[in-house]
Parts: sequence; C-alpha cells; structure tokens
Amino acid sequence: MPETLLRLHAQALRLFGERLRAVGDGQWGAPTPCTDWDVRALVNHVVGEQLWIPPLVTEGRTVEELGDAFPGDVLGEDPLAAWETASAAAHAAFAAPGALERTVHLSYGPSLAMAYCSELTADCIVHTWDLSRGIGADDRLPDDLVEFSIKEVMPYADGLAASGMYAEPLEVPAGANAQTRLLALLGRKG
Repeated sequence: MPETLLRLHAQALRLFGERLRAVGDGQWGAPTPCTDWDVRALVNHVVGEQLWIPPLVTEGRTVEELGDAFPGDVLGEDPLAAWETASAAAHAAFAAPGALERTVHLSYGPSLAMAYCSELTADCIVHTWDLSRGIGADDRLPDDLVEFSIKEVMPYADGLAASGMYAEPLEVPAGANAQTRLLALLGRKG
C-alpha cells in the first residue's frame, strides 16, 4: 500500500504541474470552479498545502507551532518554480523511509502520515480538475487517480459541505462515469 500511495501521490503532483505549465500569462485571474478562488489563488492554495508537509512529516512539528508560517502569497514572481520546489520537497517528505507510519499533528488532531498523504493526493487531483477548468485545458483525469480519490472522499463526503469548503454534493446521473461521480461528491458539476 505505501508504494502504491507514493506512486499515486507522485502522479497527482506531476499532473498538477503539467496543468500549471499550461497557464497562460493572461489566465491567472480567470475564475475556477472554486468560487472564491481565481487561478492564482487556487495554485497558491495547492502550493501552500505542499509547504506544510515537510515540517509536519519530517520535522514532527504541529500546526500550532507553525502558526501562520505560510501566509498570503507563497507563489512570488514565479509560480511554477514555487510549485516545483514545494511539490518536490513534499513528495520527498512522504517518501522518506518510515515517513508514512509517523503521526502528524494536523488542525483536526493527530493522524497517520499515510492518511494525510492520501487526503492531499485526492485534494491535488480534484484541484487539477479545477485548474484545468479555469484555464480551459483538458479536464479528464486518469482513471486510477479518480478511483483512488473516490475511495478517499466517500467515507466523509456527506459532511464536506458542512465544513464550508465544499458545495453540497450533487445528484449523480444514472450511468455516470467515475470522474463525474467524484466531482458530484464534492459539489462540482463535470
């Protein structure tokens, strides 16, 4: 399982990076399916998530200790370079020997790093779709990443809207493909 998770995590990061490389100069202010975020804000969010991983997983620090270590704009003048540095460090942190068996201290309490990696892998996959939609790129996601994300999201999908971070789940049409089902769980219409 750890090898599979690390492979899927790396694949999700690569896919997001591919979409990020496709962002045109005039697209940073384009809207995304995340209604509060334009393309730059969405990318900033995903890069910011990667920045948290090394101190939480490798250093054993807590969210409270880190406080607002990564506030505001973490992209600077070169969003792609920020992504490449942050995503490489994040994957290295999860891939270190024994890292996935560690306990990480998140805002909602202690969690296994394996569960944290799974959560962020699914989040990166869905945000790849959001970014693709924002820039008008191909929004099809690889089947293995979609199936992984469905399994990750399904156990807590009913409570996501209550967090205020997701829209209410949508009704899934009969015969819908896996990507449509995943997006519907998260209140997104594919």
